[in-house]
Amino acid sequence: MNEEFDEVAPDASAMIESLRAHGYTLSGAIADIIDNSITAQCKHVWLNLEWNSGIPWVSITDDGKGMTESELVNAMRLGSKNPLEVRDANDLGRFGLGLKTASFSQARRLTVASTAKNTKSALRRWDLDYLANPKVIGWQLLRTAHSDTDRLADNVAERGLKSGTVVVLEILDRVISSDTETSEDAAEKHWVLEVARVRQHLGMVFHRFLSDSSQAGIEILLNDTPVEPWDPFCINEDATQPIAEDSDSSLGGIVKVKGFVLPHRDKFDPKDSVRSKKLHQEAAGPMGWNAHQGFYLYRNRRLIIPGDWLGLGPGQNGWKKEEHFKLARIRVDIPNSMDQEWQIDVKKSTAIAPPALRNWLTGLAKSVREKAKEVYAHRGGHAVRRQHSGASHERPWITKTRPDGTFSYCIDRKHILFEALVSSVSCDLKEDFETLLRLIEETVPIQRIWIDTADNQDGVSGPFEGESHVKLRKYLNTCHSALVTNGQSEAEAWQQLADFPAFQSLDAKAIIGQLQE
Repeated sequence: MNEEFDEVAPDASAMIESLRAHGYTLSGAIADIIDNSITAQCKHVWLNLEWNSGIPWVSITDDGKGMTESELVNAMRLGSKNPLEVRDANDLGRFGLGLKTASFSQARRLTVASTAKNTKSALRRWDLDYLANPKVIGWQLLRTAHSDTDRLADNVAERGLKSGTVVVLEILDRVISSDTETSEDAAEKHWVLEVARVRQHLGMVFHRFLSDSSQAGIEILLNDTPVEPWDPFCINEDATQPIAEDSDSSLGGIVKVKGFVLPHRDKFDPKDSVRSKKLHQEAAGPMGWNAHQGFYLYRNRRLIIPGDWLGLGPGQNGWKKEEHFKLARIRVDIPNSMDQEWQIDVKKSTAIAPPALRNWLTGLAKSVREKAKEVYAHRGGHAVRRQHSGASHERPWITKTRPDGTFSYCIDRKHILFEALVSSVSCDLKEDFETLLRLIEETVPIQRIWIDTADNQDGVSGPFEGESHVKLRKYLNTCHSALVTNGQSEAEAWQQLADFPAFQSLDAKAIIGQLQE
């Protein structure tokens, strides 16, 4: 080829300053760096985030296979690998940018020191303030540590590791603002919150590695304290319902899908309501129940999307995150060979479902959503449908839909327990009683319920929650007497109440057991 051309190399300082605007959070940036540690087959990651009297720094040390000097130089190169290259099946990288863009998004100085087995330690440094000097020409990757960094870059040797890598981030101008109006106390509080967010994020993103007891598992220690995994699917909970497991290989790589319907708050530990509530709060995740519903996309077991409907469902924007679907979570596993099909971005934080899989994923999601809605609506249990005298044991509320599509909630006058209680009311009071019921039906605060539910992730309290045993016993006795008066035997009436959704708490069951005796 004899084409004439101009060599138009980008200005190093301008280019790197532009790359800083990728939109990473500190948590996301650190997770991206740890991806390299996992790819390097590490078993431990030591993460330190130090306030350092208002001049904070971050170091990430691993005991992976490390890099030779030439490998380190290439790793520090922007675009060190072509994203079109075939990668090792366990490689968590893609664009050859993650280490650099993640680091630059938070810090102005990036130092990496690495030791491979049976080789000398190698060190390289990118320093944005150095590159910004008008006298510096080109892409000058420094071969020495900054004087402030010497002690941090020796972490591999200090830990007595035969191989490993340490990444040091300094001058964290994107984390701690240099704004003079920000007090040192406020800045330090912000830093403490950032450290907590990092711990939560890493426990979520790498939970499958952290909970893996095999050779593929790792341990991450943040400031010497292990990061605990957060399992979004509550697999170890008895009440979790796996559903809609399937796989697809039509695009060349195997996509595996498995749905989970999580327990209702009352069902995490039916024997201990306090512990059940605590487990329910933990299962909500860093961003809360509503935010974490939907698909969880994993690339080589590393979490990319922590709950999203991926634009699937009816309408232009697909399903919205709604309260009554918050128990639906769907795990999707893809290999790193399908990044292009799923349009994985540089930050590994967004993805788009391939058109060829959208109908398949939508169908699977529908079944999970419907099951989750059922569990949510019936407070973790199944609707009891045994019949007696033509009436059901379900809740005494029904939905009434008008011709114009609007709806309201009404008390089911044919509900077996309601009929029994109404029959005990004297004839001259029945009209007044019916008027009272109509007033209650017409003033159900539907909009207020939606607002309160959205504001309170723990949801509404359980039936008769916090009620005294004396009053609860009285309610049960009244209902039992009404059922017996209406024609049921003593035993049938107690069974009826034991099946009634409002009397499913441990206290109610205990009282029913005592009264039966």
